[in-house]
Amino acid sequence: MSADTRRSRRPRAARWLFATCLCAICAALPAWAQPRDFVIDPDHFGLAFRVRHIGYADTLGMFLRASGRFVYDEATRTLLSARVVVDTASVFSNHDKRDEHLRNADFLDVRAHPEAVFEATGYEAAPDGTGRLRGKLTLLGQTRPVELAVRLNKSAVYPFPPGLAKHTLGVSATTTLRRSDWGMDYAVANGLVGDEVHMSFELEAHRQ
Repeated sequence: MSADTRRSRRPRAARWLFATCLCAICAALPAWAQPRDFVIDPDHFGLAFRVRHIGYADTLGMFLRASGRFVYDEATRTLLSARVVVDTASVFSNHDKRDEHLRNADFLDVRAHPEAVFEATGYEAAPDGTGRLRGKLTLLGQTRPVELAVRLNKSAVYPFPPGLAKHTLGVSATTTLRRSDWGMDYAVANGLVGDEVHMSFELEAHRQ
């Protein structure tokens, strides 16, 4: 074999080796970088709030019905989309007359606006499992930007019941809203009801 023939084969061998490595990388890619759809378990989805009452103490409450889903890559910690829908009529503060007031036009106006909707616009993950979630909240027919502090909790196959056996991700999140930003300014000026509403979210989501 001549020296020219050996030299001509080297580029072909290098190209073959490069192509083989590239195919191997592409084949392995879905194993570590694959966005998956997660559906929030409505039985383990808590949305709580607290707001100042006449300066004496905070009133605590919850929304009892909500649903949501998101597309997330756990390996690269990349969030592609997220949407949460809250049934505003499900507000609960452990006081019937107060809850009726919260549902009327002074506050949530649930007949005209039966849902509050959050849609994610971006997520910045930190190395320690926390992150900042940005999005848009539509409330009382108005859409405003919001940002939540997020902590990712346990990520594993759900232990029970045996029939569930789905990979589950637990998430905690908090944010503070100014309700007047959405036009909910009842009793803000006289200080009877605080403008700031502190929100806490606890959820478990099953990977599909």
